[in-house]
Amino acid sequence: MTTLTHLDATGAAHMVNVGAKPVTQRRAIASGRIAMSPLALTAIRDGSAKKGDVLATARIAGIMAAKRTSDLIPLCHPLPLTNASIDLDLDDTGITVSATCATTGQTGVEMEALTAATVALLTLYDMAKAIDKAMVIEHVRLMEKTGGKSGDWFAADA
Repeated sequence: MTTLTHLDATGAAHMVNVGAKPVTQRRAIASGRIAMSPLALTAIRDGSAKKGDVLATARIAGIMAAKRTSDLIPLCHPLPLTNASIDLDLDDTGITVSATCATTGQTGVEMEALTAATVALLTLYDMAKAIDKAMVIEHVRLMEKTGGKSGDWFAADA
């Protein structure tokens, strides 16, 4: 049975000590999607949204969020990211966000990738909510992670 690493023997929350873990190359990719109306998608695609360049703003927000993950998630270690990138894929019904984060360190970057994808999605919502308040953020999840003691992991349907 897997134990929860952020709980001590008494059940109290604590930050995991990673000091003895080896330094390895680590990378994680997370993705999510925002479904929206054709009107909102057209405004974003054409750059005509009143708030400005929605895609550039979402990309920057995601990268900034990755860098601040330990400020947002209480037991995350602050990590020196070597890469944080956001890819945005527009289709006929919405936008899929893919966030990639990497570091050379003693703990993984899954939370940074998940945070980056989520904040990019929230930014897309914020920038287009005047056009479509019914947008739906969905399917935020880890797609893959590489490096570290537990090795590589890939979502079964990735």
